[in-house]
Amino acid sequence: MGDDFGRYRGTESRIPQWLRRRPRKSTGDSALQESAPGREALLLAVAEAGMPVAPAAHPVGYRCSCERIGCPTPARHPVSFAWQTQSTTDRAQVERWVRNQPEANFITATGMVHDVLDVPLEAGSRALERLLAQGIDVGPVANSGGDRMLFFTATRGTPEDEDEWWPCELDCHPETMDEHPGLRWHCRGSYVLVPPARLPGELTVHWLRGPEYPLPDPLTLLETLTDACARYAGENGELDPHAVAWPLGR
Repeated sequence: MGDDFGRYRGTESRIPQWLRRRPRKSTGDSALQESAPGREALLLAVAEAGMPVAPAAHPVGYRCSCERIGCPTPARHPVSFAWQTQSTTDRAQVERWVRNQPEANFITATGMVHDVLDVPLEAGSRALERLLAQGIDVGPVANSGGDRMLFFTATRGTPEDEDEWWPCELDCHPETMDEHPGLRWHCRGSYVLVPPARLPGELTVHWLRGPEYPLPDPLTLLETLTDACARYAGENGELDPHAVAWPLGR
């Protein structure tokens, strides 16, 4: 069924076996049907955890299913421009999407129930090991495409809770990704791909810690993640530690 992915070095890396393997090159409906039950169960678990989802593009070889020439984020963006209002946790709707769009990836809209702290994979791996060793509660964590790690947290505020929401220089939106080479904070108006998802080049987005883990306060993770990003930059001479830990400015 393909070569195994390299194992994650952290202490809690029990990824389901079918997610560790490279997806089959589709030879027809049978290949899609074989993975459908596991895919549906994982996406329903995300919705049941309160994280709203919506359909996204998927890879077609090394291209994006949207067929946009030079798509800047192939297989990583929503299908609909109305993804913020379309996103839902309704089980029946999620089931319809999954069954009617067997190749689709899914995004989860952030800033309503949860946020996502998005860091380079190497920095995230070190931070995760350190957080767990310190006994700090860490929520769901995903490996995104083999170069980024996603830490899912409670949101710091919602549109219905304006007095509790505060802007941050780390806030990342789809159009400002290049300004955040290090730590990105996906909050209001942003989204991330949710596992299981496929990317061009047989890359995947998969859980390292699943959605069954409670969402922690983002501030309990922020210092460790920021420090890990700065250390990661310092070990890579071509990167500016300040820029990797913090955004470049707008």
